[in-house]
Amino acid sequence: MRIRSLALFKSKREFKSNCSRGVIMRVSFRVPLLVARNCATLGVLLAASLALPSYTRSATSSPIQPNFGANIYIFNPSMPQSEIQATVDSIASQQVSNQFGTQRYALLFEPGTYGSSTNPLNFQVGYYTAVAGLGLSPGDVVINGSIYVRNQCFGPGNCIALVNFWRSLSNLTINVNTPGFGCYSGEFWAVSQAAPMRRVHVNGFATLMDYCSGPSYASGGFMADVEFDGSTIVNGSQQQWMVRNSKLDGWTNGVWNQVFSGVVGAPAQCFPSQKSCGGPYTTLATSPVTREAPYLYIDSSGNYNVFVPSVQLNSLGTTWAAGATPGTSIPIQSFFIASPTDSAASTTAALASGKNLILTPGVYPLDQTIEITHPDTVVLGLGFPTLIPQKGQIAMRSVGGAKGVMISGILFDAGPITSPALLEIGTGHAGSKTDASDPSVLSDVFFRIGGAAAGSATNSLIVNSDNVILDDIWAWRADHGNGVGWTSNTADTGVIVNGDNVTAYGLFVEHYQKYEVIWNGNGGTTVFFQNEMPYDPPSQAAWMEAPGVNGWAAFKVADNVTSVSGYGMGSYSFFNQGVPIYAAHAFEVPTTLPASSLHDLLTIFLSTAGSGGILNVVNDTGGSSTIANPDVPVTVVSYP
Repeated sequence: MRIRSLALFKSKREFKSNCSRGVIMRVSFRVPLLVARNCATLGVLLAASLALPSYTRSATSSPIQPNFGANIYIFNPSMPQSEIQATVDSIASQQVSNQFGTQRYALLFEPGTYGSSTNPLNFQVGYYTAVAGLGLSPGDVVINGSIYVRNQCFGPGNCIALVNFWRSLSNLTINVNTPGFGCYSGEFWAVSQAAPMRRVHVNGFATLMDYCSGPSYASGGFMADVEFDGSTIVNGSQQQWMVRNSKLDGWTNGVWNQVFSGVVGAPAQCFPSQKSCGGPYTTLATSPVTREAPYLYIDSSGNYNVFVPSVQLNSLGTTWAAGATPGTSIPIQSFFIASPTDSAASTTAALASGKNLILTPGVYPLDQTIEITHPDTVVLGLGFPTLIPQKGQIAMRSVGGAKGVMISGILFDAGPITSPALLEIGTGHAGSKTDASDPSVLSDVFFRIGGAAAGSATNSLIVNSDNVILDDIWAWRADHGNGVGWTSNTADTGVIVNGDNVTAYGLFVEHYQKYEVIWNGNGGTTVFFQNEMPYDPPSQAAWMEAPGVNGWAAFKVADNVTSVSGYGMGSYSFFNQGVPIYAAHAFEVPTTLPASSLHDLLTIFLSTAGSGGILNVVNDTGGSSTIANPDVPVTVVSYP
């Protein structure tokens, strides 16, 4: 939505033009804030303002902003809380069960305080909804109340968080206050994949499991640059979780694969789980190289900007613990603000002219590739914009070496004609040598093959450039929804890394039909990997890596790679076609790697309803996970 004060319109003609285009104007007078949501009401307000010259614009009126479209809601503290509550509740009621819908929303809060100890602001976050503060630091926006995600109930005894995908929370402080919530008292964030929490400060009780309805299974999740005070976090049923560069006040337990990297207050290393230390926990004292996601904010002069955090090496804790996050600001005027009605050609032309890019909420059918041609370009998605190639092309490509390119908050959907890839970073490894001091970063970038509609792509993400950071990636070949089947939503591989010195934090890749991840670059590091093999191979013969080699490995490191590192990496099987299907290995890597290159690997046989299983964890090392040991991690602590 675009908000402008009436005083800024120079004529009745401009007023009528903006109103007819759906512009929503908010007018601050000395009387309480008035909000007009249609042209007739605006006309009344305009007449009233002209007839009452003693009413002037408040010095605290909201900043002017560009046209962000109809699905971005911007709130400020002077709005009646009842109006804010009604708006967020209305969106939640539509989105909580809207798993494969086309609606997309961003709920943005200007700096200030919302809710109080006696009248807290509490609301739920559903699918394709991004909630964020518009301050420079998390403390600039304070919510007294809660912003929560709960189980979805699909019938009696079937309340789960396993499919609570595609939502986010960022850049604000929550003083937890949930009076009258009963069992739901506290900050509930019961999510699974593609539901990141970033730059959030939670004061009070927080849980990642909704234990108020059962069986409460959850399969998340990712958080970074967050701080929790006043309570131990309940991990509960979360099968796996990645926490990066944060501060914790405690952590209750692990299930299969809980990983902490550069986290103050993290549990001590404990893998596999043991009575003496709990776990399973994989804990890295620092993160080798990080760069936080870019974000939209309003500066002290009321201007909109995008903040680009700086690179950090061997870092610990949040970027804002000692003050402002290091980095640079880019004024909003440097961005092309796109909507789904903008063509791929016009978007590429804007990028070629030197503009950065903001994608507003919506579904973008693309008839050609969006190309990023300049180094240090920022592509920022607001409200889960979804890019769908229509003609079998790559949806987005960063050409050349892709130095310093930042891509954040985007969902790539496979289209009706098979694409070779959905996103490509760099165009050929030979020309993609980049500066390690200015790495490209993909933050909260997600891929989907089928589910919303039939679609296919040979690969989802190809990284050709060196020194790229992958920070929360979920590549998903859908196992449920629309257009799902072995010959319907076809996809070979989720992620291919050809560049050297690529670092991945929170790499989730599921259900692809050949290798899920292929790692061809040297010097790479993966901190947390979660995989489910495809559920639906119709026969063993249809799913063979090579003659005599059953299945396909989840994570394949090329034979010519001489150095690679991995921490906290799990692969799970659930073959549901009623025939025994086996994978010979979950991980295949050169045996010539330096000793202890890989740490804390595991496989799981997920359900007694499945068949077959995984015969070895890494190469021919590690036991098998089959019906003989369901839901029991089979582990390898170090390899080779």
